[in-house]
Amino acid sequence: MSRFSSFSLGVILLSLVVGCATSPSSQFYTLSAVQVAQLRPDMKPMAMAMAIAIGPVTVPELVDRPQIVSRIDANRVSINEFARWADPLKSQIPRVLAAELTQFIPGSIVSVYPQRVDDNACRVSVDVQSFDSSTSGTVTLAAIWSVRPPKRGEPVTGRTVVHEVVSGPGYDALVNAHSRALVSVARDIAVATQSASRQ
Repeated sequence: MSRFSSFSLGVILLSLVVGCATSPSSQFYTLSAVQVAQLRPDMKPMAMAMAIAIGPVTVPELVDRPQIVSRIDANRVSINEFARWADPLKSQIPRVLAAELTQFIPGSIVSVYPQRVDDNACRVSVDVQSFDSSTSGTVTLAAIWSVRPPKRGEPVTGRTVVHEVVSGPGYDALVNAHSRALVSVARDIAVATQSASRQ
């Protein structure tokens, strides 16, 4: 190998090492339940504890990935390789809803699929239709949900659409806005759950 070839190979290897060394590191984010003390004044905890089982939650395929997806406009999105969900949204969303339902209905025992549940539990299914993170500073969450009372009674169904303003720059604020949006979904499910349990 000539001296020039050796030098060129060395430059290439050095460039690769430097390029890898300067790559940004991934940041991992997770949704979280909003504490009762932070709930809006019109969102009071309810009475009547019960068993509640949250079934599998579906999410749009567009956001069913590790990377956080931001909507640029009606036809374009941005997928950030370095801002990632710590675990799938399909497991984060029911976990957060379960935590919030236990706050809205104190004393309730809330489990998340695939835990085994007896016939005396209200069963909740959630289909997330929209989980948008907009570069304009808002997040949108739209979900169809259904609550089936124990003993296979008639289900109570509904749709919740929430728009939350992102309170600051960066992905921390964006994820917090999504967490706040889930509060409204949990509240609607809690009201429907208590209604279904009276059947």
